[in-house]
Amino acid sequence: MHPFRKAVENRDTAAIEALLAEDVVFTSPVAFKPYAGKAITAAILRGVMRVFEDFTYVREIENADGRDHALVFTATVNGRRIQGCDFLHFDEEGRIDDFTVMVRPLSAAQALAEAMGAQFDRIAQEAAEA
Repeated sequence: MHPFRKAVENRDTAAIEALLAEDVVFTSPVAFKPYAGKAITAAILRGVMRVFEDFTYVREIENADGRDHALVFTATVNGRRIQGCDFLHFDEEGRIDDFTVMVRPLSAAQALAEAMGAQFDRIAQEAAEA
């Protein structure tokens, strides 16, 4: 099991943050522009942990050199079942420098956008305090 998956499944926010590169770029499934930087990415991931219910990784795929991973997950957001995938790229030091999330179906993506929108003031505050 990959350390990122283990950290997420254990809800260990400190371990998750430790795996992020300072210059990580997070591409959200519901935001137009990517977010750059460890502080905002860590805050977004904490927000996601607050809105996802019944989160489970169901498959882990990695390329031969171990620098690219795809972690397929299921969860519930505001009563909508969501299916998604975290695409992770790791830098030379083993930290995540590129993090892209894709989700389906559209109704669940809309529920996620609404739930994360409600979290965003808190996310921005957490990132500013980091």
